[in-house]
Amino acid sequence: MLIIAGLGNPGSKYSGNRHNIGFMAVDAIQRRPGFSPWSKKFTAEISEGELGGDKVLLIKPQTFMNLSGESVGEAMRFYKLSPADIVAIYDELDLVPGKARIKLGGGHGGHNGVKSLDAHCGREYRRLRLGIGHPGSKEQVQNHVLGDFAKSDRVWLDPLLDTLADNAEMLVKGEDSQLMNKLALAVGAKPDDEPSKPVKGDKPAKQGAGQSHIRAARNFAQPKALPTTGPMADMLKKMFGAKKD
Repeated sequence: MLIIAGLGNPGSKYSGNRHNIGFMAVDAIQRRPGFSPWSKKFTAEISEGELGGDKVLLIKPQTFMNLSGESVGEAMRFYKLSPADIVAIYDELDLVPGKARIKLGGGHGGHNGVKSLDAHCGREYRRLRLGIGHPGSKEQVQNHVLGDFAKSDRVWLDPLLDTLADNAEMLVKGEDSQLMNKLALAVGAKPDDEPSKPVKGDKPAKQGAGQSHIRAARNFAQPKALPTTGPMADMLKKMFGAKKD
């Protein structure tokens, strides 16, 4: 059995937030055939189904982001699973919009939802990070992550979520590299040579101890090779602005 946990904040007020892309991802999976309607258990919304012949539990903690691990940890213990049976999907400031990365274990990177999962489930679970981009300065981070996706974001957000849902079976099969390639192609980016296969012990960038996801002051660096055409290129031009001659 695999638990796929999307991280976010409950309620319509937060439903469109960049911080809720984890909820959006599991919602997209749940809409595919074979999953039950959402029900309430483990202080969460859950949906049961199958992917690749294996039982899957989709879970959206309703405890608010900072306590996400309480729900996921309760479900993990109820089904007598280990952290290796969990995939957490959440937003990542340090990836450009539409970029996806997955790994096994690692640090919380200042994300309070992940910090809670680490505390209640252990650290050796798979982490699927979906890029929302960095606003450029720490003062703008709170408004950015708790702000809604713009209409222009749908050009990459919808293909990303649809492709993830259509290929969620790869998460069960452990075909992480192949999934990353499909997600990259879906948003018009070329798959690069950065390892996307889960690497145990992969270390995040250093930052001040105890910082929250909202307060984390992380320098935003664009990738070495940005796409020049396609929906991702258009999105980046709108978000960061084109350089003037």
